[in-house]
Amino acid sequence: MSKLNKLIQQLCPEGVEYKALGSFATISRGGNFQKKDFREDGFPCIHYGQIYTKYGLFVDKTISFISPACADKQKLALKNDIIMAVTSENIEDVCKCIAWLGDSEVAVSGHSAIIRHSQNPKYLTYYFHSRMFFDQKRKLAHGTKVIEVTPDKLASVKIPIPPIEVQCEIVRILDNFTELTAELTAELTAELTARKKQYEYYRNALLTLKAERKTAELGEVCTFVRGPFGGALKKEIFQSEGYAVYEQQHAIYQNLNFRYFIDGKKFDELKRFSIKPGDMIVSCSGTIGKTFIIPKEAPEGVINQALLKLTPRKGLNVFYLKYFFENTISKELNGVARGGAIKNVPSVGELKAIRIPVPSLDVQEHLVAILDRFDAICSDLNIGLPAEIEARQKQYEYYRDKLLTFKERIST
Repeated sequence: MSKLNKLIQQLCPEGVEYKALGSFATISRGGNFQKKDFREDGFPCIHYGQIYTKYGLFVDKTISFISPACADKQKLALKNDIIMAVTSENIEDVCKCIAWLGDSEVAVSGHSAIIRHSQNPKYLTYYFHSRMFFDQKRKLAHGTKVIEVTPDKLASVKIPIPPIEVQCEIVRILDNFTELTAELTAELTAELTARKKQYEYYRNALLTLKAERKTAELGEVCTFVRGPFGGALKKEIFQSEGYAVYEQQHAIYQNLNFRYFIDGKKFDELKRFSIKPGDMIVSCSGTIGKTFIIPKEAPEGVINQALLKLTPRKGLNVFYLKYFFENTISKELNGVARGGAIKNVPSVGELKAIRIPVPSLDVQEHLVAILDRFDAICSDLNIGLPAEIEARQKQYEYYRDKLLTFKERIST
């Protein structure tokens, strides 16, 4: 029998009383300081927005401070108080909280509640992140754009309150489980990062220019067509069907979802900008250097002004071109891109002058086959490892909620 089970059998064999939060804690609203009141040092403070983004479950030092004069006008939390954000834009984040474990007082901003109690602060904090609490707060929350749970409603939340000894043992178990889960998540994340770097290393090594390889300027092995000026494709000429207009999103997201179409007459006018299967389009404004090879099933259409079309000549494998372009040329393009807020690629003439290695078609196809396998492995890792991390987190949440669930003692 575990230590926890022994304690439960010894101290609360008939079950645990579920108490309303307001029956054993005082709940008060935070103060009124804002982010503009922050300074580099001074009196420690916690802004409600930081509870969502900056802190874990337990905090003993703040990242923000306000002046002592400002602090004199604020509501303060003491050691072991729970600080809860009671407003949010979504139901998941509302009522997120931290346990303040620092030795000093800390100023608390508005949109927060300070919960003062005599229980184990970590036990309560773990409970406030459980599914049982979530189900209760969902019924108490109100609002649409801004979700809120008022202190009065918060006071009605029912919480199992076992003896302190039981609370402490649950906290010990969950602290260890939390640490192990965090370590595993960090290890899996590091594994994913390492595998990506390994993939990038081998990919770049395969595509690195070697002295013995034949080289050529891009303009010698591809034809280039930059999309028409914006005036050639005005929105008023677009139709609900017809010839597709390929946009930057098609290169970035590699899909065949279309928003705009033109009629046959306009298509004939823009025939120079039409595309066919095997062409490669490149994003060349804003998000630069993303590529998409037009598949056989793609509809006829034209590129817009934010795209560049490359058509490989005989002797150049388009998939080899794509790999080389994305992993070598696109990095150079982002380094020399022009423009202010929106970056643009250099001129077509400059792009044509870029030299690339052009081994035999057999070698190109061999490199593409290797890189395709690398891509498949990397894709599997991108799916598998995050799924493993999510599974471990769900496992943690399951056991946490199980530890925090008790047989309810019925008072006679």
